[in-house]
Amino acid sequence: MMNDDLRRTSILQHLAALVAIDTSNPPREIAADGPLVAYLRQVLVPLGFAFEVTDHGAGHLTIAARRGAPEVLFNVHLDTVPATPAWTADPWALHVTAERATGLGACDIKGAAAALLHLAAAEPDLPLALLMTTDEEGSGGCCVKRFCAAGLAQPYRQAVIAEPTGGRAILAHRGFLSAHGRFSGAPGHSSEPRALANNALHQAVGWAAEALALARAEQTHEIEGFKGICLNIGRLAGGVKSNVIASEAIVHWSARPRPGEDCTAWHQRLCETDEGRRAVWEAPFTGPPLPAPGQTTEAAEHFVAAHDLPRGAPVQFWTEASLFSAAGVPALVLGPGEIAQAHAADEWVALEQLTVAYRLYARLAGGRGDA
Repeated sequence: MMNDDLRRTSILQHLAALVAIDTSNPPREIAADGPLVAYLRQVLVPLGFAFEVTDHGAGHLTIAARRGAPEVLFNVHLDTVPATPAWTADPWALHVTAERATGLGACDIKGAAAALLHLAAAEPDLPLALLMTTDEEGSGGCCVKRFCAAGLAQPYRQAVIAEPTGGRAILAHRGFLSAHGRFSGAPGHSSEPRALANNALHQAVGWAAEALALARAEQTHEIEGFKGICLNIGRLAGGVKSNVIASEAIVHWSARPRPGEDCTAWHQRLCETDEGRRAVWEAPFTGPPLPAPGQTTEAAEHFVAAHDLPRGAPVQFWTEASLFSAAGVPALVLGPGEIAQAHAADEWVALEQLTVAYRLYARLAGGRGDA
């Protein structure tokens, strides 16, 4: 039996190794023959894991490791957001104090991966399935989608997505829709009265006003405790100067539908506020809510009850748990750390949270949790 100090030392050794590998996304320069895959292979293959890497190109890697015949699939993404100038220390060097470990990805979500790697070694006879990916943070992920589309998630009765939840099981969250629009106008002198109608920026601002009005009206509409759709216009730009009719304008926006809602339907509804159909719209990324449309939380709720998991309230942020749900595989979100620490300068995870995550993952996998 391993005491907490030795267990924590082992987890932190894995975490330090993972943090030291730059997996920033963007630019997502993560190669199948690079240090990340090499480290995971070095740890897992000697422990009896079948180890398979699928390279989808442009830094999209799916790393599947399986030992025995497990019923639960643990999913972690190993890419991180980029480091910002606000960091006060080297983001890729783990700094450990008596209470926390600080480093890029320590909370989101390399800490969870480190706990799972320790579990793999601490209980060498334990059946275990790990799905590790490198493209969650770039709003253009394909790894989990393709894994599910190939039917590879179907053998598992439960998927556990290891995003930061404070060690609480989360069964519902919002979806995520990212969209771009391009408006076209007719350039000319701003003294021409037609500027009101022909200016692409005017068109974009008109669309924005209508879309925001729709979003405000939705604030009174509640589904599963979620009010509104969280519309956010992140960028609106165009034109060259104040006395020239703008010939082009672009708008980037996102929306977060409620559980059970269809992202595609919301994309169409919001775009249709452009009454003159003057924009060209595209949605580079959509992720359904959890549960996905047509799915329920019933199986996941039974799983949580059977394993006596601490339960958390639904969350506003999106995770890839919804992709498993859309494929008909019951999914929940459960990991160390809090979302407030994710994507922040000097990102950290509490050491106690790493221990909690290890014990919970061991319990879900059918292990002892004392190794």
